[in-house]
Order: sequence, then C-alpha cells, then structure tokens
Amino acid sequence: MTRAFDKVPNSWHEQIINLLAERVVIVDENGIILYINEGYCEFIGTTMEEALGRHVQDVIENSRMHIVAQTGLKELASVQQINGSEMIANRFPIVEAEQIVGAVGNVMFRNPEEWRMYKSKIQSLVDELNYYQAKVQRDLQSKYSFQDLIGDSPNFLAAKTLAQRVSRSDSSVLLIGESGTGKELFAHAIHHDSNRTAASFVAINCSSIPEHLLESELFGYEDGAFTGAKKGGKKGQFELASGGTLFLDEIGDMPLTMQSKLLRVLQEKEVVRVGGHKSIPVDVRIIAATHRNLERMVEKGDFRQDLYYRLNVIKIDIPSLRTRKEDIPAIAKRLLKKLESRFFRNGIELSSEVTERLMQHSWPGNIRELENVLERSINVLDGKYILLMHLPLYLRDRETEGRNAGILHNEQNVSLSSISSAEPIKILPLKETLVQAEKQAIERALVVTKGNKLEAAKLLEIGKTSFYDKCKLYDIN
Repeated sequence: MTRAFDKVPNSWHEQIINLLAERVVIVDENGIILYINEGYCEFIGTTMEEALGRHVQDVIENSRMHIVAQTGLKELASVQQINGSEMIANRFPIVEAEQIVGAVGNVMFRNPEEWRMYKSKIQSLVDELNYYQAKVQRDLQSKYSFQDLIGDSPNFLAAKTLAQRVSRSDSSVLLIGESGTGKELFAHAIHHDSNRTAASFVAINCSSIPEHLLESELFGYEDGAFTGAKKGGKKGQFELASGGTLFLDEIGDMPLTMQSKLLRVLQEKEVVRVGGHKSIPVDVRIIAATHRNLERMVEKGDFRQDLYYRLNVIKIDIPSLRTRKEDIPAIAKRLLKKLESRFFRNGIELSSEVTERLMQHSWPGNIRELENVLERSINVLDGKYILLMHLPLYLRDRETEGRNAGILHNEQNVSLSSISSAEPIKILPLKETLVQAEKQAIERALVVTKGNKLEAAKLLEIGKTSFYDKCKLYDIN
C-alpha cells in the first residue's frame, strides 16, 4: 500500500526536518548516530561527517538517546545540559514490526539566545510561583503564640493556663467568647504550642461563606463537579489541614445540613469531595469557636447535640474586656506597637486621661473595638501622645455623660422643696428614650466594625434584615 509520505520527494525530507524540528538526531538500537542535522551540529560544534557513525554519547553531551533506543520508553520535555545551558529535549523510540530499531530526538529552541529569552520568561514565572507557594505556607502557619495573649487578670489567666495545658493534646477544643475577645489568637497559640506546630493551621469562618459553597470549601471538589469548578478539582480545607489544625470560627452559624456532614467527617476521619466517590483519610485536630450560646441552640434544635458534644471536649471561656479592665493598659500598649509599624510611627503613648477614659468604657466590641479606637486616634495624631481630643466622639462624650449623671445624682438627694424651686429636669417619653438608645447603639456598633453592617448586626445579636430595617428607619448610612 502506498503511504501518503511516499508522495513527498526525498529531496524535501531533510529540509522539512530542519524547518519543523531545528535540532534532530537519529540513532540505531545500539546508539550509533545515523543522522544529525546541521542545526544540531552547529550548536554542539561539530560536523555531520564527524558525527555520523559514532556513538551518540561521544558526540552529544549528557545524551540519553541510546537509553531510549534500548528501553523503548519515550522521554518528553527532559532537561539536558549542553554547553553549559539547560536544553529541553524530546526523545522517541522508533519501532518497526514490533521491534525497537532506534530512536529520534530533538532539542527545542532555534538558538541559545531563544532559550535564554524563554528561560528568562520561565524563571520569572518560577519566581512568582515560589513566592506564592511561600506565601501560602506562611498563611497556613500559626501567627501567634501564648506570649501574644496579654493580660494578668485572674479570669483571663485561667483561660490562658487551660489553653496551654491542653495544647499538646489532640482533643477538640471549643472556644466560647464574645466577638472581638481574641478567640482566633487563642486558636493560633494552641496550634503553635502543640505537637502539630510544624504542620498546617487552616482557619475558616463558617459565617462568611454562603451555604451552597461551604461544603466544597470544607471538603473540596472533583473536576467538573459543578459549573465553574476548577479544572482538576480542588482540595478542601480538611485536606489542607491534614496533619495539622483546622480552626472553625463561628461554628454556631453553620447550617444544620452541613453540621451532619461535618459530624460524619469527624467520626470517620475521612472526606469525600463534592462530585467524587473516593474517601480521603484526614488527620485533623479541630478547634471551634463561637460567640453564641450553643447549649441554648441545642435546646431549640438549631445545633446538633451530637456535634456539640463532639466539639465540646475541652471548653475554654474567654472573658470579655469589660470583665478584665485591669488588662486594658497592657493590651493598649501592645496594640500601639502593632499599629506603629503600620503607620511608620514610633514612641506613641497614651495620656493618663485617655488611659482612665479607656478603663471607664464598657467595650461592647472588646479588643477589636479597642484596636479600632487606637487606630482612629493615630490617624488624627500630630505628636506622640494620644489625648482625649484624639478619641472617637462617643468616648469623649463620656465626660459630659458623667457630669450629667453627677448632677442628676445630686438632684435626687435634694428635698422636694428644692426640686420645686430648681429648673425642671427634662424627661423624654420612654418610647423616644428607647429609640435614641437604640439608634446610639447601632451607631456605636458601626464604629466598632468600621461600617461593616453584617458584623455590627452580629455584635448587637439581631438579624441582618432587622438591622438594615433599623438603619433605614433612623437614616443611618
């Protein structure tokens, strides 16, 4: 049978080879060179006459052509050192009548300059890849230790001591505390002090991920599992954390349907990716955190009882800032050091009046609110001392509030005759008083959360829809 290539004139063959594959060598089953084109000869500094009939190893540096001719295994995109440069070579066995009779190979790129240009482009991509790989590795490590947990108050020291004591265990830990008390810092510190410190620390906020994406985020997905799925699939947080620690923040906001799937993973110690069928073993220590009352949620049926007991092996209550006000000066000092590096400032201190005012505040947003207050103060600061004038308005207003409260206290202790002769106290209707108090609470929550309405709603422990309705009612943007 006449093959299509037979119609191509023999005089064309070598020209075609030179045009399509710039450096080509052909050897027999013993590695003897049968053909080498001019481009290859020019690159390695030889001639066709000198190369033909010689063993390929004697002509081409670091060649593996003779190995391919013996094994019959092709080698694609293989790195080969030639003349001090790294070339990319392809090698293929030649088979006739089911017998390996030789091999053909080519080195890519037309000249060393082209390789250098290509190498330069590849190197920049490699550098970028290495940068992001290193960044991912840093992101998957604990960032805080127990030394970063500041405070000497008895209730805080009790929580810190318990956390240190259980850090080397593999038991699940449940961190309970209001928003902004430092639950994530505790989780980082526990991992940092554990036997898993060299492995990954993976944190995921269960309230910030839409319900329909939470399963694939936790357990991963296979290629083509759903529209928009990443080619090749994706590992879930459980797989990324295997051997280390998985921190499930705001576990109380996890939907019931996901709670049952999470419980299965914790019991079986294996995950099945979305769209997959294969079970993947995982070795993960769980640290969960919430500001909600999980026991009450269990009673109402909003949280699975079996999952609660699975997570609540070691429970650590993290105290709010208002219950350990003696720690505020030390915490503020540490936060100032952190903020100084961000603002390229140095030596910032609190005035005694500011320290006293901070100690008087109830801190509904806890340490997160304190950090926001200090950040705001540094933004408007000219010198090195934070004064009362640099504090947010709602903290400065405490002076007026305190004075008014003192006046009212004195007025309550005077006689009825004195009251009748004094200027009458303005009393607002209870409904209007409650409205003003509610509006003020919303405005303060928005200050604490830097305008994040979803976080502010959580801080006030009301629903998102109700919060937006109240903002609209009180004309709060």
